[in-house]
Amino acid sequence: MKERIIELISNKEYKELKKLLNEMNESDISEILDEMSDEDAAFIFRLLEKDVSADVFSRMETSTQEKLIENLRDNEIKEVTSQLFVDDAVDLISEMPAILVKRILQNTDASKRKYINELLKYPEDSAGSIMTIEFVDLHENMSVKDAFERIRKVGKNKETIYTCYVIDDKRKLVGVTTVKDLLLCDPEKLVGDIMETSVITINTHVDKEEVAQMFDKYDFLAMPVVDMENRLVGIITIDDAMDVMSEEANEDFEIMAAITPSENSYFNTSVFEHTKNRIIWLLVLMLSATITGTIITHYQNAFSSLPILVAFIPMLMDTGGNCGAQSSTLIIRGLATGEIELKDILKCWFKEIRIALMVGVCLAVVNGIRIFIQYQNPILAMVIGITLMFTVMISKSLGCILPMAAKKLNLDPAIMASPFITTIVDACSILIYFNIAVIAFGI
Repeated sequence: MKERIIELISNKEYKELKKLLNEMNESDISEILDEMSDEDAAFIFRLLEKDVSADVFSRMETSTQEKLIENLRDNEIKEVTSQLFVDDAVDLISEMPAILVKRILQNTDASKRKYINELLKYPEDSAGSIMTIEFVDLHENMSVKDAFERIRKVGKNKETIYTCYVIDDKRKLVGVTTVKDLLLCDPEKLVGDIMETSVITINTHVDKEEVAQMFDKYDFLAMPVVDMENRLVGIITIDDAMDVMSEEANEDFEIMAAITPSENSYFNTSVFEHTKNRIIWLLVLMLSATITGTIITHYQNAFSSLPILVAFIPMLMDTGGNCGAQSSTLIIRGLATGEIELKDILKCWFKEIRIALMVGVCLAVVNGIRIFIQYQNPILAMVIGITLMFTVMISKSLGCILPMAAKKLNLDPAIMASPFITTIVDACSILIYFNIAVIAFGI
């Protein structure tokens, strides 16, 4: 499709190009614009219908949005911002350079600019920062007929009209209803008689990760956001919750890989930024690995007397690291989804210890048989087997406890993922290994 669009531009078949764009999905157009040159992207964007251009713009990469704004005239920026939902406008402004933010706000309607500034005051990771004020509100003394009249009147520019929120004169949330409920009721019936009064709400300062978990739990299309006095100030829709889930998943993956999280995509992050995001953790892990080297040096007499001991170091370290990574990954995931809570620490540890015993026995038996067959040395087989048992138990305990300890300290549990745990387990496994070997062989 991209090649076809480039061909139409080259042949100046603009009428055919506009027809093609009108038949395409907004997400597909935004992906193509992300890959086009700045000039072509601006040209194609100008061919889009007004109601389509805002949807396309909101789906673009931040870098493409930035370049497009630089190429658009003030009146064109005004057209785009007038079509954007408030929460999308807030997302745009929060990611733009200051010089472009000023230009965007100058070309934004005064009433919308007021709402944008209000949303920007909320903490970055709070529910208030991702909510929208574009929702349909009703009153309980309205008839169903009056409710539909209001929906028709104000619903055109709302982000969703399926779920409607019932408020009193002080804008306090008293209930919720849906268009389906209204449609199936008598036109003269009052909204207050059919609304659901047991409403699940979100406070403006709740962490947005918790908001995403609530969407996952309750399967809502939208959730109301209230202030400390239970006044309805906005709603969060499922598309915003999905964005949060995606952001949190990406952030956890990067932290678990010992990379400082970045808001930009892989190709939109410079080589310098990639280096900066990775080098700090790599330096920390590299320097911390000197502990393992120090332990090995301390026991150099042991492996000088029995050089075969050195051959098993990589296997023991890798096994410990792999076991710790398995446990930490499951615990981190459980904490992220809300399945595991801090109060479950002893329950989780007890479960991991039992798993470690079963895993350790299996690994020790298999490895012991291999060593005995290969080296005909039962003492060596016993030393490796006992070391494996202790290493697996320690690594799985650390993989369970450290992420929960990080959560308790208000740190991201993903910090305690594979690279960090592997470094600790390496030192522990070597210490256990040589102590057992020294005792068993009388070195």
